[in-house]
Amino acid sequence: MTLFAAGGSDPELGAQMLLPERLELTAAARSDVGAMPADWMQQHHAYLGLMLRLAESKDFDVVHNNSLHHLPVALSSLIPMPVLTTLHTPPTPWLESAMNYAAPSSVFTAVSSATAKAWASSVASSVIPNGVDTDVWHPGPGGDGCVWTGRLVPEKAPHLAIDAARAAGRSITLAGPIMDRSYFEGQVEPRLGDDAVHVGHLRHAELVELVGSSAVAVVSSQWDEPYGLVAAEAMSCGTPVAAFPRGGLVEIVTESSGALAADGSVAALAEAITRAARCDRTQVRQRAEGDLSLERMVDEYEQLYTQMAMEASPQPSASAR
Repeated sequence: MTLFAAGGSDPELGAQMLLPERLELTAAARSDVGAMPADWMQQHHAYLGLMLRLAESKDFDVVHNNSLHHLPVALSSLIPMPVLTTLHTPPTPWLESAMNYAAPSSVFTAVSSATAKAWASSVASSVIPNGVDTDVWHPGPGGDGCVWTGRLVPEKAPHLAIDAARAAGRSITLAGPIMDRSYFEGQVEPRLGDDAVHVGHLRHAELVELVGSSAVAVVSSQWDEPYGLVAAEAMSCGTPVAAFPRGGLVEIVTESSGALAADGSVAALAEAITRAARCDRTQVRQRAEGDLSLERMVDEYEQLYTQMAMEASPQPSASAR
């Protein structure tokens, strides 16, 4: 297996860097009034180079595209091996338009039924849910307070998680990077206090310990989560989840592993926190091990790789058989 990934990826993965060099444009090109941002052009340059390289390659049986870029789909007819694309987000304009040029042999999967449904008008996809490493996200002892993890941005709405935890009579710890400073200062920071703290962007091991030592993980997303990885990670720690019923979260959170809010209100999320806290942590962990694990995801993809490779291989003639 060869992995093409962004610069800065874990060196232990042995990845080939997708951006091996900076794209240097002439002054005339940079001064064009219709010029795209430099980072956009760099990504376009990198993906174009990779697809042209794959077009001449005989080293691979299947290409698995996990990127959100349009070129691996739009240029899939150029390469001799079948391309599998996993849909990780709802439709975006560039990627949706690329579907018109996908190779007939292209195969698509989605990370949840909700994501597959969102793409249904453009492309048919089967569902292979994401998975979490249940060894890394190990069981924790639980605790009394709530936890919220993720990017601090309006669509994730951590301010609503704070309000709901308070309404449920529990403290809450928020962990994650501040990606929208004006939102944080206007909506989150004024709500912080003794019972609501932001501990910043934690190292992975620290995050696992925090989630595992919490009573409930609150997921307050205000957009349709394509999957809801933070919910699966919490369940792997044995921590039940209280969430708004958005996107893939409806498929992840079950009665034995958490509670979905009856509607999009703070009061409903607070009530879900109370219900989720009653879940048995052993059963929550079992939910993750049985249905949300990395091993399950890998098994399903390996089966699909094998099927695609066999279908792409030349079949022996009747006389040869």
